[in-house]
Amino acid sequence: MAAVTLTLDDNMMNALDDLVSEMGMNLSTFFTVYAVKVLRDRRIPFYIEAPEDPFYSEANMERLRESAAQLNAGKGKSHELIEAD
Repeated sequence: MAAVTLTLDDNMMNALDDLVSEMGMNLSTFFTVYAVKVLRDRRIPFYIEAPEDPFYSEANMERLRESAAQLNAGKGKSHELIEAD
């Protein structure tokens, strides 16, 4: 058997301890149940997502569509890309 050390915020630790106690477990049992689930399913049992890139937000994409439509309608000016040193 191996020992594992975790560092959690005190409030999070207390809330988690209270919650798993209501379920009839202690923290050691909770983490063991979690580890068994991960090993059995071979995946983390919930989704982890990175925050959305603001460039691809719906508001920005709409703005880009409007700008492209204006350019396609001839309501714009084309410029050469100038590389800066």
